[in-house]
Amino acid sequence: MTTSGTQSASDSTYLTTPNLSIDIGDTTLAYRDLGPREGVPVVLLNHWGAVLDNFDPRIVDGLASRHRVIATDYRGIGGSGGTVPLTVDEMARDAIALIRALGFEKVDLFGFSLGGFVAQDITLKAPELVRKLILTGTGPAGGKDIDKVGAVSQPLIEKGMATGKDPKFFLFFTSSDNGRQAADDFLNRLQERKADRDKDPTPEAFARQLQAIQAWGRQAPQDLGSIKVPVLIANGDQDLMVPTENSRDLARRIPNAQLVIYEDAGHGGIFQNHADFVSKALALLAD
Repeated sequence: MTTSGTQSASDSTYLTTPNLSIDIGDTTLAYRDLGPREGVPVVLLNHWGAVLDNFDPRIVDGLASRHRVIATDYRGIGGSGGTVPLTVDEMARDAIALIRALGFEKVDLFGFSLGGFVAQDITLKAPELVRKLILTGTGPAGGKDIDKVGAVSQPLIEKGMATGKDPKFFLFFTSSDNGRQAADDFLNRLQERKADRDKDPTPEAFARQLQAIQAWGRQAPQDLGSIKVPVLIANGDQDLMVPTENSRDLARRIPNAQLVIYEDAGHGGIFQNHADFVSKALALLAD
């Protein structure tokens, strides 16, 4: 395990907590670790193309005020080694290996978008590891139009490049005044960390993750009724990337699921409504 920085994880914020890495066998995975040392840790799994600096610091710090939080990079992304897997199955196996390498016998999982796919798969593969589950901006295997995310996203990615804006401005938020303000606020938060930032994803890594997402969208449905842990599902009411009806589908199929749909919000509804979301997440995670 390696670390850059000497500040203890228990008293740092997400903007200052050091980058770490851990061996999971044939490669290393990058992660950050903060919050109190006792209790069940929360493992964060992020979106297509995301690195450690794409986790919203307000949400991470909100969770870390009461829980140990582990944010991680997928294989082949950011500071992690190896080549990006072409399936969610392989990403889930890597995350399980990370959890076990860190010595955790039980974790809570928080997945956003692609991370929600991975979190579902972990819960089905290793139910003994998972205590509680948070699924945001996401959908089930074989969910409606998940395999179309590349076609939906490409024009908005190009619009971002043409206007000099981060594509997430258009992909994650609505075009209303509230949505545009939330987009600016969120993107500004992602730039607050100045030192020791993570590496940007390569175009190849971005493309390989898209293949994994498309494969998930074409995959046979999973038995979500076998998930017996408490689950919080959240999304905006106008998600362009993983259509909102996928969140409703998850809530119908998973027992003990609580569904929150934010109005005038898109894929990044939890970022637009981060204070409310953190309150609901902490309520779910409370012992």
